[in-house]
Amino acid sequence: MNALHLTLASASPRRRDLIARLGVTPDAVKPADIDETPAPAERPRDYALRMGREKALAISGAMDAPGFVLAGDTVVAAGRRILPKTESEDEARACLKLLSGRRHVVLSSVVLCAPDGSMRERLSENTVRFKSLSHEEIASYLASDEWRGKAGGYAIQGAAEGLIQWIRGSHSGVMGLPLYETRTLLKSAGFAIA
Repeated sequence: MNALHLTLASASPRRRDLIARLGVTPDAVKPADIDETPAPAERPRDYALRMGREKALAISGAMDAPGFVLAGDTVVAAGRRILPKTESEDEARACLKLLSGRRHVVLSSVVLCAPDGSMRERLSENTVRFKSLSHEEIASYLASDEWRGKAGGYAIQGAAEGLIQWIRGSHSGVMGLPLYETRTLLKSAGFAIA
């Protein structure tokens, strides 16, 4: 049993579901309200780590009592290009057309602020390859509305999984919270976890 609380700095129900697979239930869920605009010429890897850090620090700095804060961010990148968290159907269509028939990288950072003020971080780097998508497949996926708010315009845990030829890396990392890395961070910080 942990005497100190764990706050999950994320609005994502997917991250709550994933952390539950480790047998962990956050005591609080507080999404961080930060500017998520990539810096000019910022590389995807650097951006993913920076976003995780900034989210963790934003929530950690607003805590009333000491506790653990877990944050993360997922970035889909085609080469050095950071793809958006799609908010419009046109944006999602453009991402899917770009990713069609090619591989891309999904970077998921996980950052833990401990009660003693220390910060630990890990980055899960994964490669995903979509099949060549037909206009009908793209239209069908867009009709599902799963793309809304998703990095790169898709969610691997939904219908898009049937369009992916292969992944190299962590399935949970592509979903948004790499479980191996998360478990390692929690254990190294002294959080009681099986």
